[in-house]
Amino acid sequence: MNIFELYLDKIKSIIVELSKKNQLIVPESFNGINAEIPPPKFDCDISTNVAMVLSKLNKTLPIELAEKLAPEIKNKDDQIDNISVVKPGFINIKFKPSFWSNFIKEIISNAEKFGINEKEKKNNYLVEFVSANPTGPLHVGHCRGAILGDVISNVLIFNKHKVTKEYYVNDYGNQIINFTKSVYFRIRELKFNETFPQNNPDLYPGDYLIDFAKNIVSDNSELNFDNYDEIDDKLTVLSVEQALLLIKKNLKSLGINHDNFVSEKSIVLNNEVESVIKFLEKNKFVYKGKIKAPAGEDDKNWVEREQLLFKSTDFGDDKDRALQKSDGSWTYFASDVAYHKNKVDRKFDYLINILGADHAGYIKRISSSVEALSGKEDKLICKISQLVKLIKDNQPFKMSKRKGDYITVDDLIDEVGKDATRFIMLNRSSDVELDFDFDAVKEKSKDNPLYYVQYCYARISSVFRHIDKDINSNIELDDFSFEYSNDEIKILKKISEWPKCIDAASSKLEPHRIPVYLYDLASEFHSYWNLGKQNPEKRFINDQKTVSPDKLIFLKAISNVVKLGMDIVGVDTPHKM
Repeated sequence: MNIFELYLDKIKSIIVELSKKNQLIVPESFNGINAEIPPPKFDCDISTNVAMVLSKLNKTLPIELAEKLAPEIKNKDDQIDNISVVKPGFINIKFKPSFWSNFIKEIISNAEKFGINEKEKKNNYLVEFVSANPTGPLHVGHCRGAILGDVISNVLIFNKHKVTKEYYVNDYGNQIINFTKSVYFRIRELKFNETFPQNNPDLYPGDYLIDFAKNIVSDNSELNFDNYDEIDDKLTVLSVEQALLLIKKNLKSLGINHDNFVSEKSIVLNNEVESVIKFLEKNKFVYKGKIKAPAGEDDKNWVEREQLLFKSTDFGDDKDRALQKSDGSWTYFASDVAYHKNKVDRKFDYLINILGADHAGYIKRISSSVEALSGKEDKLICKISQLVKLIKDNQPFKMSKRKGDYITVDDLIDEVGKDATRFIMLNRSSDVELDFDFDAVKEKSKDNPLYYVQYCYARISSVFRHIDKDINSNIELDDFSFEYSNDEIKILKKISEWPKCIDAASSKLEPHRIPVYLYDLASEFHSYWNLGKQNPEKRFINDQKTVSPDKLIFLKAISNVVKLGMDIVGVDTPHKM
């Protein structure tokens, strides 16, 4: 039950009716008309700006139009107790107590569906995220984007869209050759006691390669490691397998599972790059030409040479992009275009890419290619995951590690746990940098948003335990004729905003709205709980050590929304803390 949509629909039908009577001019579109919870200073439950939106078209002052519309709205709805107009033309509506009784009955009866936008067109999404090079463990730089992609997928799934989660494995090119050589040298170190060439800048120095080497030697006794050139293809396959096993383990520890792992190498070997080039040539999106030096490159050292270029400037990019190197091999961009053609051919409605902060400049060129491939400007949606700064004792935090020159996902989870990692990484918009403060994450106070939300659920669970009821079981009531107090209605208003939260998180792909909303709801709940310390009427467990039906249903409504939200975020709702 979305009370905002409900009242918008009612208001729209009233103004259409007035239009038929020639008492009002109605615009072609109702865009801009909204219904919101007003600021606390107003003694009302919902407010609409309809008069301000329609005033210019009707050549009437907003306040005068509001005065005209207010009685029309009230007369059409027996759930309205009072309606008032405030400058510059807002119409404020206060409901009868029975409205909130009906509201809580509706959301309890349809608990699992509460928040879902049933009217919205349901789409088929492909969400590609993480896609870290398969050369070692995931590190903190990957962590935020991994959680962002996973929770975007979760909220879309909750809102009844179809979602496929995909990981693009960059298992082709020079980095993989260097990675395989690094594994080979670790194997030589193990088998022949040779020193690993630490000073070679092309190699991967992390000690995790020792584990890869041990596993490969143990499982492949038939392989001869005397000559790299004789086993490089086989060793590449085995090395990438080891890296992916570790990456999948890292992802699992974060609570993340992908549906597909798509190999860049398979894209290349299946001649999909050549195929997409032919497609672009056929549609006149490529040409032979020269490009100027990249920004920051010394023009004197830059050699202009003829290359195969994609006409990305036709789609708003600042310059055309090279598809082929001077030696005839394909650029990374070319194989990426082929991968996106692969995506487009799988007939998804929308493609979503989660990119790291260092890939922000890549968005326009890949979006341009997808527009050329699909003929649709908005087919690809890119979301940037900005940097994370780890802080401990008010200082940048460095962990001791043997993994290489970075902090791994496993390091982070060992320090604070999966739930804190997911919740805090998601607690701010992904397009701004995030400070991850270890001390704050471990606090048991309102300054730790995860703790505060989980404590809300645990407190509610304790009330259900007191009366030997399972918090997850359904509550059957015949009579919902309750009269909730203003303090309780304040929380019900916050609950009523849950569908708006889901709608925004889903349509704008902004999942940070969910933990922010949950924290606000938990804050309202804890404030009410604390009122019971001074006022017995506010206590959930009364003097007879029982819980009245109105309080029980009230608690159930709160716990349902908290559980829905925490499930989307991918964190636990503990019954005890």
